[in-house]
Amino acid sequence: MNDLNGAIKHTVLVVDDTPDNLFLMKNLLQSHYRVKLATSGEQALNIAAANSPPDMILLDIMMPGMDGYEVCRQLKHDARTATIPVIFLTSRADIEDEEKGLELGAVDYITKPICPPIVLARVKSHLALKVIDDFLRDQNHQLELEVAKRVLEVTAIQDVTILVLASLAETRDNDTGNHLRRTQFYVKALADKLRDHPRFAAFLTPATIQAIFKSAPLHDIGKVGIPDHILLKPGRLEPHEFEVMKTHTTLGYNAIQQAERALGTPVPFLSFAMDIALSHQEKWDGSGYPQGLAGDAIPIAARLMAVADVYDALICRRVYKAPMPHDSAVKIMREGRGTHFDADVLDAFINSQTEFVAIAERFTDTDADLARLGTASTQST
Repeated sequence: MNDLNGAIKHTVLVVDDTPDNLFLMKNLLQSHYRVKLATSGEQALNIAAANSPPDMILLDIMMPGMDGYEVCRQLKHDARTATIPVIFLTSRADIEDEEKGLELGAVDYITKPICPPIVLARVKSHLALKVIDDFLRDQNHQLELEVAKRVLEVTAIQDVTILVLASLAETRDNDTGNHLRRTQFYVKALADKLRDHPRFAAFLTPATIQAIFKSAPLHDIGKVGIPDHILLKPGRLEPHEFEVMKTHTTLGYNAIQQAERALGTPVPFLSFAMDIALSHQEKWDGSGYPQGLAGDAIPIAARLMAVADVYDALICRRVYKAPMPHDSAVKIMREGRGTHFDADVLDAFINSQTEFVAIAERFTDTDADLARLGTASTQST
């Protein structure tokens, strides 16, 4: 509501069960503010929570039914009314009463009989402070929205960059198709299954799972350094060729490490990417590569990727092999429990077969694969 000069008039709600007090306060305030009146706590709460809430509430304490203290408590516990400043206007003059009122969230405490100039001065001051608070709150909200928008933009750019970089390696090995996306979601399915497991709960927090999911596509980034005659060889690799192929783990690790150093600050998902790139070919019994790590010395993220990567390699077509049915792949995976794979991670895979088949179907490479997996999905439970 505007006054004759066009300025916006603030609205003040006066709450008192005594008509004479309401009449007195209305006469005092109405030349400066728009005044609303309530004769009970319940009525005051309804007015305050309406579409056009008051800018301030002058609140009596001693009222039948709901007293002023309870009204103030409910106002401050309701998000719709919590920021409305409350001034107690009461005949209770004990210091304990004032302390209680301020502890409940009131901005001021005025005792009756009132001094009109003092009441007007305090109302004016607290309304001025409310204008500043509202402005700052709105600015903070806008800033939070802008920060959230920028974070989403940076995250989207980051995710796209990861997939582009990882896809560069995959383009040289075109039989792998949607391998990156499948293994990314396999790893997340395993992590979600293990997040309450006593061995993994402390590590697999929601933030860690998200970081591992984000970094998973970089697991084979080192393949860009493997010569085509080895990477794309249709037959079995000779021992010396396999030694070259094994270097993709260290090549990937070094590339990601250099990227992090160039940033000049540690980045959590790149740390997981380094663990995965370097160690996803390690085996639980220590017979893997490149470092021959065994047991819990193998990073957890790499153990998850080991299961995801082997499963996908088994069920998908490669230049050197035909795709394998799901149940045959599971049989081979079971044989690696406790030797190739962490037993608990492998058990999580066994208990997540339905999710794995669904992921493989979602990111299938060919219609033939989809038909084969569709048959397998009825057998995985």
